[in-house]
Amino acid sequence: MSKRNTQQRRQLIVSILMEQNELSVDYLAQFFETSEVTIRKDLRILEEGGFLLRRYGGAMKIPSEMMEEEENNDEQLSKQKLAIAKAARDMIADHNRIIIDSGCTTGALVKALNQKGLVIMTNSLSLANELTTLECEPTVLMTGGTWDAHSESFQGKVAENTLRSYDFDQLFIGADGLDLERGTTTFNELVGLSQIMAEVSREVIVLIESQKIGRKMPNVELDWSAIDKVITDSQLSYETKVLIEQNGVEVIMAK
Repeated sequence: MSKRNTQQRRQLIVSILMEQNELSVDYLAQFFETSEVTIRKDLRILEEGGFLLRRYGGAMKIPSEMMEEEENNDEQLSKQKLAIAKAARDMIADHNRIIIDSGCTTGALVKALNQKGLVIMTNSLSLANELTTLECEPTVLMTGGTWDAHSESFQGKVAENTLRSYDFDQLFIGADGLDLERGTTTFNELVGLSQIMAEVSREVIVLIESQKIGRKMPNVELDWSAIDKVITDSQLSYETKVLIEQNGVEVIMAK
């Protein structure tokens, strides 16, 4: 298919989604008479462009609360991610055994690592590849398992069993949202692996931008009892910081 037709198809996907709110990969593949692989690629590109939100088996229209973004948001978010990543890195000692979950903010942490003798487990191919290029030369472990196109990570029983074979000093995990009453939340229904990651780690550290704090999404990933620390940016309000700390969680605001 030509580039022009590809762009037209993606524009039409967005138009249909605005009317129907949610679409499945199977429906779109039949509608456009193309493969599910092609549709998944379309949805990934559209999500990266901020046009929709992927979820298991398809995509949904971005909720209104997630559309309220500030001007120059991309630049601001990148600065926040960098600050959060540096604060997280400073919590890691040489020779620690850590888990780094898939995600953009955790990806920023990978780039900042410089400790000696680290053993790092991840469920992300892209993060594993990034880890192998670091000058500090960590030992890299992969969970294996079933590839999930939505989260672009390995999930499932094989990955869970692999994690249970080890124990770790720290887990660094991102979040789509943080519900002040329930804990970290996500639209992704696959939350089992994150919960196992927390179970096998002595310290669970959530990396999240302040804009995502307060978002309530359908699925609880980690409840407050499983979280030790939250690292966010300096834009977090004092009142929200206090609410989080009432759950027995330490809050670090990265500058």
